[in-house]
Amino acid sequence: MPVRLPSSLKESPADAHRPQRRRLAALGLLVPAWSGVALWPRTGHAGAQQYENLADSVRSALASQIADTKPPIRRFDDDAQRQRYERWLEQMELRLAPRLPEKRNRGDLLQCLDYECTRAGLDRQMVLGLIQVESNFRKYAISEAGARGLMQVMPFWTSLVGDGNVRRLFEMRTNLRYGCVILRHYIDGEQGDLFRALGRYNGSVGLAAYPNAVYAAWKGYWSYAEGNGKG
Repeated sequence: MPVRLPSSLKESPADAHRPQRRRLAALGLLVPAWSGVALWPRTGHAGAQQYENLADSVRSALASQIADTKPPIRRFDDDAQRQRYERWLEQMELRLAPRLPEKRNRGDLLQCLDYECTRAGLDRQMVLGLIQVESNFRKYAISEAGARGLMQVMPFWTSLVGDGNVRRLFEMRTNLRYGCVILRHYIDGEQGDLFRALGRYNGSVGLAAYPNAVYAAWKGYWSYAEGNGKG
């Protein structure tokens, strides 16, 4: 199902010509150049997904998606598809370097993120923007509400659709799996309305601050167009 963006999240013709740095600064997603961490926020917008009673069929479907243990290895239809992936991986590793100095850590995260996003039918650049806003790529981040890890997953999900092991939310792959499955669930539940789905993910449904912050990171720092590596 296609994702709908409300008018508040769409760039106007005027916005398209404004410098990227001004748009990010307006949403608090740009730190001073002298800090040496340009384009990374000092604080995130991590909130908390709200517990909800799920129909048995929905809970079973989500649990099945969470439990899938196949290795996170993409299968490519042809060499051209593989080459596009490798170019994307190279570009994203460069952008992650300020936050994850170890090349292996960057590669592992991006490989897993690509797999989980493809599996859940999510835009990889959008999820990178969401992680930036939620945890700033801190694997062991914990919010005031208790949300954990890269995608700030609330612990109740582990009992609702998982194995109950809260500590595993600090594992990279487990956290990305939960986060992507939950976000897909919210998007489907909101019939493709990304504004409301992001609000539900953050526990602030109906408010613009969080969706706008994710959108700014997505279409700003993480923007990517095949061919030149830039948005």
